[in-house]
Amino acid sequence: MDINSKNFKSYLDRDNALKKQYNTERAKKQHNKGKLTAYERIALLFDEGSFEEIDAFVTPADNGIEFGKVEKSFGDGVIVGHGKVGGRLVFAYAQDFTIMGGSLGQVHARKIDKIQQMALKMGAPIIGLIDSGGARIQEGIASLNGYALIFSNIIQSSGIIPQISVIMGPAAGGAVYSPALTDWVFMTSHTSYMFVTGPNVVKEVLNEDVSSEDLGGAEIHARKSGVANMIYDDEENTIIALRKFLTYLPSNNVENPPVTVYDGLTADINEKLRDIVPDDPNKAYDVRDVINLIIDKGSFFETSELYAQSIVTGFGRLKGKTIGIIANQPKVLAGVLDIDSSTKGARFIRFCDAFNIPLLTFEDVPGFLPGMDQEHQGIIRHGAKLLYAYAEATVPRITVILRKAYGGAYIVMNSKGLGGDFNFAWPSAEIAVMGPDGAVAILYRRELAEAKDPVSLKKELVRTYREKVANPFIADEKGYIDEVIDPAVTRSKLISAFEALNNKWVKVPSRKHDNMPL
Repeated sequence: MDINSKNFKSYLDRDNALKKQYNTERAKKQHNKGKLTAYERIALLFDEGSFEEIDAFVTPADNGIEFGKVEKSFGDGVIVGHGKVGGRLVFAYAQDFTIMGGSLGQVHARKIDKIQQMALKMGAPIIGLIDSGGARIQEGIASLNGYALIFSNIIQSSGIIPQISVIMGPAAGGAVYSPALTDWVFMTSHTSYMFVTGPNVVKEVLNEDVSSEDLGGAEIHARKSGVANMIYDDEENTIIALRKFLTYLPSNNVENPPVTVYDGLTADINEKLRDIVPDDPNKAYDVRDVINLIIDKGSFFETSELYAQSIVTGFGRLKGKTIGIIANQPKVLAGVLDIDSSTKGARFIRFCDAFNIPLLTFEDVPGFLPGMDQEHQGIIRHGAKLLYAYAEATVPRITVILRKAYGGAYIVMNSKGLGGDFNFAWPSAEIAVMGPDGAVAILYRRELAEAKDPVSLKKELVRTYREKVANPFIADEKGYIDEVIDPAVTRSKLISAFEALNNKWVKVPSRKHDNMPL
């Protein structure tokens, strides 16, 4: 190109105008809120120098706008493009709150629509860095239609490419359904929030005073609603965690998860595993201790850690290969399944199945949480989601029963009859229709009522029940589990089992789609 040409000078003028637009005053306002600018976020996310921006010089639509003013800016408040994260292709859009509050108008939406379709065509993950005041009021229905296009694209791409939303400011009104539809949601404490109706509307309609943080802050969505899967203290740590998270995921549904170089630091046989589960079945322990001694050292990435804590979900590696992990957590409510934990587990299982990530289940479950509140809110329907997710999954599925496996909860947690490929049990396992105490109370009601020393009799009957009924070797003899194993060799057994399942293939019946109990 002739550097003296008119076209080249025009290019330089536009480039300088774009840089001037993102002046230090606007950046300073973001920094004062504890936030980064859109370009700073992009720079942190992508490998250095790899990001290529698209549509940097488009301007907002002005046709038919008769109410309010629209700032004549380049890019229309959103940065879109592609680059490399850890050497792999990733598409992204980053809303810029310094330009019209990051509001979504016709051109803004068109840019996101374009990058979404490109990501789907190229079979690459797409990440949305969200910091927006919502639909642009001045553009009316055009902005609402823009959201409809974005939602439709997310649904069309679901299960084909990983879709991740990172909330780094406001997401309000209809805009919240964009992250809600994606696979994973990251939030940043104190600077991000999501709600369908904001504090002002709540005050006007319900006469309740509530802050943005208390209504829809990161902590609320991570602990109570379950909308946010991961939260971090600041934007830098959020993006660093996001980069790490991507290393566990394939780029699309026809690829296998990436394999990392195994460092050989994790022992295949670990005698510490024999001492984690207490002899007393009523004593708690942290299932994460089991997980971390079995998978590759330091590889566990927990998801939805603060939500429905009676079940643990996350990604880990066995000899460098990604697996999805679901585990009952005896430390919280004895590891029972309730409405929230059932939904959390089902959602995680379906993601892993969509993206060819093998599933490993650690089971220690006394049953479903009893009570009128759970029944009235639909524990039957929600528990069925977890059952359904396991049964429809075609990826390799392995279960290790650590201790309790009672009743319907035993069936739901990837039992052999539900299609589990390999089902192992530790000697500490108890597999039965119900727990020994409950079973004895029902079966020997009359004997206990007539006994001179009912306490001693019950203890003896419970001991006998554990030995004669709940004993894992009985399940082994009848073929309902594949093997009772020494806890110390669990990692070695799992590596061998997953290798055997490496070429697993299941023919799925032809149908438009299934009908999961939502």
